[in-house]
Amino acid sequence: MQGDKGEPRGLFEVLARELRLRNYSPKTAKSYRSCLRTFASHFSPRHPRDLTGEDIRSFLIYLMDEKHWEAASINQMLNALRFLYVELYKRPMVLGTVPRPMTAKKLPSVLSEEEVLALLRCIRNLKHRVLLMLIYSAGLRVGEAVRVRVSDIDSTRRMVFLRGAKGKKDRYTILSDALLAPLRQYYRKYRPREYLFEGAGGRSHLSERSVQHVFEKAVQVAGIQKKATVHTLRHSFATHLLEAGVDLRYIQELLGHSSSKTTEIYTHVSKRSIGRIISPLDRALEDGSGTSTRGKNDI
Repeated sequence: MQGDKGEPRGLFEVLARELRLRNYSPKTAKSYRSCLRTFASHFSPRHPRDLTGEDIRSFLIYLMDEKHWEAASINQMLNALRFLYVELYKRPMVLGTVPRPMTAKKLPSVLSEEEVLALLRCIRNLKHRVLLMLIYSAGLRVGEAVRVRVSDIDSTRRMVFLRGAKGKKDRYTILSDALLAPLRQYYRKYRPREYLFEGAGGRSHLSERSVQHVFEKAVQVAGIQKKATVHTLRHSFATHLLEAGVDLRYIQELLGHSSSKTTEIYTHVSKRSIGRIISPLDRALEDGSGTSTRGKNDI
């Protein structure tokens, strides 16, 4: 049976209920609903219960070859399909051994300390500047930053409490000494009640998209040429701590990573080790004068 929009009748009501019962985050639930609507629409009027593993394999190839989906998006679709067939339909054999596409191992973009300061100086709005300072100084995800409550700031212990962050985990991270004065100035001016950074009307927290827009404008004004997003501030936080000699295990705790493997990616972008390696060209030219020791007639 199909609904008015060509969707299997009742599927998405059941899906929403089961995701809620399992306490999936709103972001994950939204992603699963979107993926499964694409999936159901593709096979309409056939019901997902009637599909085979070969149907699913053909669908994934279609997404890659015809829709040009990237590996990360395909894996997201697979996560949604596994929830549908394993959790809802109790038919794991349908997915069988459907492989996951290899994702590109991209290194994160990192701003230098000078670039971070230049970016922050471009922001005239006190609220926006304090928010981005908090994200960088504490290594927060944008979704964590906008949900920080006034009561989560412990200025005495210099800590920020993050409740129910990614993976439903609570954690503490550091509160910068340099942030205290502008943070207090911001609090006196705006007097937030529940969320530290309130949205319009003070009814909820500031939206993530608003923060991204502020960051994009600041990057442009600062003349930063690197490809950067708000999340780049979190990458920069981790990299700068590593370069300052902070143990990787502590950085892992501050970031809230479950696996040290996730945190180890910053060793590949840190100049702590790579930046100290002297190029053979520099060694070859080291004669005290900054010029080559080769003959003048050499090519």
